[in-house]
Amino acid sequence: MSSMTTSPDPGPAHHLWVDASAGVAGDMLLGALVDAGADLAGVQAAVDTVLPGTVLLETATVTRAGLRALKVDVRLLVEDQPHRTWREIRSLLTEAALPEQVRQASLTVFGLLAEAEARVHGVQVDEVHFHEVGAWDSIADVLGVVAAVDLLGVTDVTASAVALGSGRTRTAHGDVPVPAPATLQLSTGWPVLSGGEGELATPTGMALVRGLASASGDLPPLQVDAVGVGAGSKDTPGRPNVVRVVRGPLAVAEPAGARTGAPAGVAAAGHGSGLDQERLLVLEANVDDLDPRVWPEVLALLLDAGAADAWLTPILMKKGRPAHTLSVLCHAGSREGLRELVFRQTTTFGIREHPVARTTLRRDWRPVSVRGHTVRVKISTDVQGEVLHATPEFEDALSAARACALPVRQVLDEAAVAAAAAGIVPGVVPPGSPTPA
Repeated sequence: MSSMTTSPDPGPAHHLWVDASAGVAGDMLLGALVDAGADLAGVQAAVDTVLPGTVLLETATVTRAGLRALKVDVRLLVEDQPHRTWREIRSLLTEAALPEQVRQASLTVFGLLAEAEARVHGVQVDEVHFHEVGAWDSIADVLGVVAAVDLLGVTDVTASAVALGSGRTRTAHGDVPVPAPATLQLSTGWPVLSGGEGELATPTGMALVRGLASASGDLPPLQVDAVGVGAGSKDTPGRPNVVRVVRGPLAVAEPAGARTGAPAGVAAAGHGSGLDQERLLVLEANVDDLDPRVWPEVLALLLDAGAADAWLTPILMKKGRPAHTLSVLCHAGSREGLRELVFRQTTTFGIREHPVARTTLRRDWRPVSVRGHTVRVKISTDVQGEVLHATPEFEDALSAARACALPVRQVLDEAAVAAAAAGIVPGVVPPGSPTPA
């Protein structure tokens, strides 16, 4: 059981849109989320889980170019903390009693920061010494933002193009151009604009956008139920130095022929929809010189090591050489171990990766008996609890087939008949299921 304070059930699943068109920093985004209703005590509890008795989150209402906004300051309660390596930060997050979704999202954000810093400074990822990022206030910013998103009941995040700024700024490494090198590295593949003078986006802010948002775009159709405005430190005349967030269930257009003027329906993956959403990574490598007999073992090792899925795709590489793309779907927390396994078990010299959002049906297992042997049936259900798919587990069927000296296809057919006899069929709520809320 986590020691982190949680907010009351936030109800239906919510989408969060981040307006970073004026820039983004960790404290600005945290201020916007608290302003939108995230429980400050819950956020503080999450930070205290990793940095006990170290910092205090304080809020104040301010104006930025005439707009009201909430400013969050991170006050140090003890002597200044040492700069930390990515290895040390990862250990803190892994060992802390955090909700798993908060832990994984935090690891994703810090992992992106570490890789950007390693690329910029030409060092190994684990040995990156964070200055801005590894300091106590930035750890508080990242954890605070991730916890606030969770406390708001958000299941998906998108964000606008990010204003990066222009000119030059001072960092722990000296005078550097804007965008700062790590910020620019983190911007790869994301829509950006200069947006004005000075440093408008920090590495921490950009990493939070990249680690939490599944896509970039304009404000999607929402039934808005909360708006938050977070302030940066500077008050620039004529340009509000703020980040805005907008929360609400995604609004869905009505079916063709629906009554004109009727309220739009609401649907979102998450609480109450029969769907689950999660943010994952895909690791990929093209391999053209591995003995094909090795691939089944490689895939099995990856799945045993925690991959959510692993597969091969036949491709043609340069000069028409046949090859395979190895793809590994995983959570951010298992990325490094799986990446090391791919390097060790294959002949690849490089691995690509990119974030993905996965939406899955709710699933369960129901046992049936086939000739005295148990075969599990995997079922998926909709929001009403009715079965959408019911599939006998192949490995169970194979084991029963060998024990009975029968063809496995026959055992699969008999398992399907047994499942139907037990009421496990599409369109029906299976016996023993809880009544939908």
